[in-house]
Amino acid sequence: PVSGMSLWAQPPGGQVALGDCLVLSCAVAAGTGPLSFSWHRGGSAEPLGTGPRLELRHVGDEDSGHYQCRASDGDSVAESPTLNVTVL
Repeated sequence: PVSGMSLWAQPPGGQVALGDCLVLSCAVAAGTGPLSFSWHRGGSAEPLGTGPRLELRHVGDEDSGHYQCRASDGDSVAESPTLNVTVL
């Protein structure tokens, strides 16, 4: 099963200035087979993006919130810790 997920942001801590770029990255410590990643904000089922990176260019007020990455190996799904993104 997929486990040991971590999530980090650039700039660190998820505090980003209005209009700047925010990059979120997701990594898995353990997992077998090809992994699929999806990004979610505020518990939304509709993914913001797929892949281990999510890049938000020209961040706006609507981009603030809680972000989470999910990884699946086809059999199991793991969720990363939630990152609170604040637009300054």
